[in-house]
Amino acid sequence: MEQWRQCGRWLIDCKVLPPNHRVVWPSAVVFDLAQALRDGVLLCQLLHNLSPGSIDLKDINFRPQMSQVISAVSRLSLHSIAQNKGIRPFPSEETTENDDDVYRSLEELADEHDLGEDIYDCVPCEDGGDDIYEDIIKVEVQQPMIRYMQKMSMTEDDKRNCCLLEIQETEAKYYHTLEDIEKNYMSPLRLVLSPADMAAVFINLEDLIKVHHSFLRAIDVSMMVGGSTLAKVFLDFKERLLIYGEYCSHMEHAQNTLNQLLASREDFRQKVEECTLKVQDGKFKLQDLLVVPMQRVLKYHLLLKELLSHSAERPERQQLKEALEAMQDLAMYINEVKRDKETLRKISEFQSSIENLQVKLEEFGRPKIDGELKVRSIVNHTKQDRYLFLFDKVVIVCKRKGYNYELKEIIELLFHKMTDDPMNNKDVKKWSYGFYLIHLQGKQGFQFFCKTEDMKRKWMEQFEMAMSNIKPDKANANHHSFQMYTFDKTTNCKACKMFLRGTFYQGYMCTKCGVGAHKECLEVIPPCKFTSPADLDASGAGPGPKMVAMQNYHGNPAPPGKPVLTFQTGDVLELLRGDPESPWWEGRLVQTRKSGYFPSSSVKPCPVDGRPPISRPPSREIDYTAYPWFAGNMERQQTDNLLKSHASGTYLIRERPAEAERFAISIKFNDEVKHIKVVEKDNWIHITEAKKFDSLLELVEYYQCHSLKESFKQLDTTLKYPYKSRERSASRASSRSPVFTPRVIGTAVARYNFAARDMRELSLREGDVVRIYSRIGGDQGWWKGETNGRVSCPTLRARGWPRCSPHLVRLRQTSTTAMSTPLALSQAPSAISFILTAAQKAGVHRGKLRLQMFTTNPRSHSPGIGYRGLIWIQAPRTLHPVPFLFWAALTAALFKLLVSPQALFAGREVTGLRRTWCPFWVPPAIL
Repeated sequence: MEQWRQCGRWLIDCKVLPPNHRVVWPSAVVFDLAQALRDGVLLCQLLHNLSPGSIDLKDINFRPQMSQVISAVSRLSLHSIAQNKGIRPFPSEETTENDDDVYRSLEELADEHDLGEDIYDCVPCEDGGDDIYEDIIKVEVQQPMIRYMQKMSMTEDDKRNCCLLEIQETEAKYYHTLEDIEKNYMSPLRLVLSPADMAAVFINLEDLIKVHHSFLRAIDVSMMVGGSTLAKVFLDFKERLLIYGEYCSHMEHAQNTLNQLLASREDFRQKVEECTLKVQDGKFKLQDLLVVPMQRVLKYHLLLKELLSHSAERPERQQLKEALEAMQDLAMYINEVKRDKETLRKISEFQSSIENLQVKLEEFGRPKIDGELKVRSIVNHTKQDRYLFLFDKVVIVCKRKGYNYELKEIIELLFHKMTDDPMNNKDVKKWSYGFYLIHLQGKQGFQFFCKTEDMKRKWMEQFEMAMSNIKPDKANANHHSFQMYTFDKTTNCKACKMFLRGTFYQGYMCTKCGVGAHKECLEVIPPCKFTSPADLDASGAGPGPKMVAMQNYHGNPAPPGKPVLTFQTGDVLELLRGDPESPWWEGRLVQTRKSGYFPSSSVKPCPVDGRPPISRPPSREIDYTAYPWFAGNMERQQTDNLLKSHASGTYLIRERPAEAERFAISIKFNDEVKHIKVVEKDNWIHITEAKKFDSLLELVEYYQCHSLKESFKQLDTTLKYPYKSRERSASRASSRSPVFTPRVIGTAVARYNFAARDMRELSLREGDVVRIYSRIGGDQGWWKGETNGRVSCPTLRARGWPRCSPHLVRLRQTSTTAMSTPLALSQAPSAISFILTAAQKAGVHRGKLRLQMFTTNPRSHSPGIGYRGLIWIQAPRTLHPVPFLFWAALTAALFKLLVSPQALFAGREVTGLRRTWCPFWVPPAIL
């Protein structure tokens, strides 16, 4: 029996899991156990059961931790305390030798199951401030439910005025809260704390108070003229609110410092308790109050969004849109600063663990992936165990020394290209899945070996992303020369005018004219002002690798808007600028020193030792049967049937029976199978005249790393998955576990371009349709979704869900009208009042369970149509999800009982643990 099954049975014996838990079902998979143990609560309960009092359950850290769970539980089962209970430890029998294939798929299984909620409703500590914020900032409006229902019939102007009033009143309450902190905490605590401790705990709170004093005054002035200038107030204060980046990024350190001081200094603790009694009768602790600024600044765009929805006919609507985008930009900036702070902390840990490292790791960009690989130098052919740290700019090769690492090599990615090594993939042994990192000038290269095919895929994807960050497609667009850059001051993108977000390597700067831009905006930046040869020399463009001309070039075709460099076959050039994915490079002839632009396909690296390159046998003489992409002789229809069940990006190379061109590439892209002829002519092989190769193998290797859109504009994909590898992977996956497809909960359209910076993000083009799988983490700026076959990875970070920002997309409307009108059924208020009364008696919501009921189209009152609408239920974060879902179901049931027995519910879409929409329809027969 596998260890994980034994682990599950042992946990049941310890009375931690129920006897009928699904982990012991015949159909159970390892994921079922991982899901039960993923947040550590059961392990804490286990310790409590084995040794009561050994752990205080109040001190549990609720952040999920999935690593080494089964190994840790096994060691615990062998401990004397556990065995004294008479419970048999595990493993107690022979187990499967290779568990790696079982456990390595847990992250993918988590994606398939779409774990959008924690089993025990464990809220990350940074989110716990929502309830506190609501209690402190909320505007006290206590009305009976019937009056609330009457309020729903207000005009749009009335609703707009309510939104304006909410912004003004909540800002006033927030400012008074800041004043309370300064008056009742900061001033008294200066007597007992050093300036350093004061700065660590309160960060830049004094600066926030000054800004919000002016901000509140500006809002008040705007309200005196009806709020028509409120949007301008937000636009004017956007830059001044940037100080929240510093506050939010230091919040965790401030909380830790405060807790340490409270635990170590009795005089400080007593002083804080004394101060607490002066603020709202001691209802909130200092730790609670310090979270409020972070919650407030991330609410501004939500308040403006609501105001905009009720300002359809207002002349200031366009300015409100700009203000909304400004506050969304601010929220994204703050989240990115916080994210970078955590990234720098991680980089610092790497820095301290690598011996003999003389450079600062943060100069190399953001870390992508790290782990153990086997590395072989192409020069000495020795395969060695190494630990790799991949950053945007370099890969750091180390040798493990206990808990530290010894630096062996730093490889600069700018001067290398990555190619696949499909020959090794046919070997099923461990550490046989390889790929190459080859120097552009033919110097020393490296071969990396991964333990599994999945591991190889992940490493190659991260290498691809890192190289696209330092050498983006459009780095030289419009005569610019963009490089990834760290801006000392907050900078706006020249194209979209939004912030370059974060604290280091926020974006790209042109080395000639100095403008900054997002990665996704490089192609739309206005032309560079400095394009003369003198300016090019001043920009630092120096000689690069030497190239040799493979064919004559006399200026046809000509580079668009650039000087031409002509040459003859065999001429040697110095490469000045050249993106591997660009069709045009800039170079200089060694003989004449003349410089200009030429087709990148017309040259190849000059051999280092001066010898002519080794000729390759013709494609017809090479046996390709060992390669996972080669399908042999195959008809077009047979290929279509084979590939249609595979993922987008799966390809094969087939021989075309009785055709002039022997080979064809067949690839699935966006649910269609495309076929491309491979032309063999004049000892060259190609799919387009612009790029020629010596062999079919070279062609495949090139398009594994470069998009086919170079030749076919509508085919924006690389050769991703050889069809044989996909079939082997599918076979292994089906033997491990059933396949799950994430549920699509909505669709959205990209508002503008966005370029991913790592593999967990999703690149978007304006107009792309995004299928949304999860909105969990939307308050932190990210959703999980898919477009064009590319899925955003839902790996958890400390800051929450990454990947597709809700600010980048607009939701597709599911109704034909955006207006809302009240539900006029007389029994509706009674039904809601009944539910609220029952909930209050059960004590599950402390007066904060909110229900609203409204229809979704203004003509829904017509007797011939009936009522279509939604019940919106929202509960506090303190409410356990199980009773919440019970109250959601009860709401629907009572609505049918008290209002309309014939009401139909179209289903329920749960967008969070404590929020739900219940769509309903009341037939016209009962009206």
